Amino acid sequence: MTVKELLKKVRKIEIKTKGLSNQIFSGSYKTTFKGRGMSFSEVRQYQYGDDVRNIDWNVTARTNEPHVKVFEEERELTFMLLIDVSGSAFFGTTTQTKQEFATEIAATLAFSAAANNDKVGAILFSDKVEKFLPPKKGKPHILRIIREILYAKPQNKATNITSALKYLNGIISKRCTTFILSDFMTQDYNNGLKVAANRHDVVGVHIYDPIEVDLPNVGILPVTDAESGAVRWIDTNSRAVREQYNQHYQSNFEEFKTTFLRTGADVVSIGTDQSYIKALMKFFKER
Repeated sequence: MTVKELLKKVRKIEIKTKGLSNQIFSGSYKTTFKGRGMSFSEVRQYQYGDDVRNIDWNVTARTNEPHVKVFEEERELTFMLLIDVSGSAFFGTTTQTKQEFATEIAATLAFSAAANNDKVGAILFSDKVEKFLPPKKGKPHILRIIREILYAKPQNKATNITSALKYLNGIISKRCTTFILSDFMTQDYNNGLKVAANRHDVVGVHIYDPIEVDLPNVGILPVTDAESGAVRWIDTNSRAVREQYNQHYQSNFEEFKTTFLRTGADVVSIGTDQSYIKALMKFFKER
């Protein structure tokens, strides 16, 4: 992709996703994530109806009258995008690869966060952190994030979500809202996710290509693993093979869903042949 082609693509994504975020998601985003970050404001006397969990026992003991801590919503939140740029992200049988699809979702979420004056940062990862973009405000920063995702040339092809989560936990100390965009074709990220979900507001966005769910009946095919490079010949005429293929996808998806929900994180799953607009709106509404 030439620089001219890259800039043209970035501009196209900007026009599409910024309009969507301004018209549709800004209100939903604010409703969904408001109150996630709270800061201490003051101490005042207890009033009927106050939450007893907010009682300041030290002040209460000194004054012999019940006092409560008052918290206020932080006006500025930090929004992090963790983008999977491993080998499998560049696979696609529809009009877009999973990486291109993830770029549009990331851009829509980033513009929604920017519309609420939040900082946006990004971590691009394979089996290691490939690129870290510190949280900042402003349109130029969001456009840079889009460019980095589109032009990503990862050094490695494998996936290690745990390494990305450890990096997030180490670099972002303040509680933030984190979206992880990946096909989650890997496991063993439970411990890293558990720590991240305890510190941050985490959402897993599962992105998949339709052919990864149901294998078409088109004869004998060579199938290449995008991350290991291993080639395997598959007889798609066999119903047993196709069913086993689908069961493998379902098992991997259930592992992803169970792992995230068990840690208190949220999930949303979107196929590259689907409308991510409808999926995100449904997620915001239900959340």
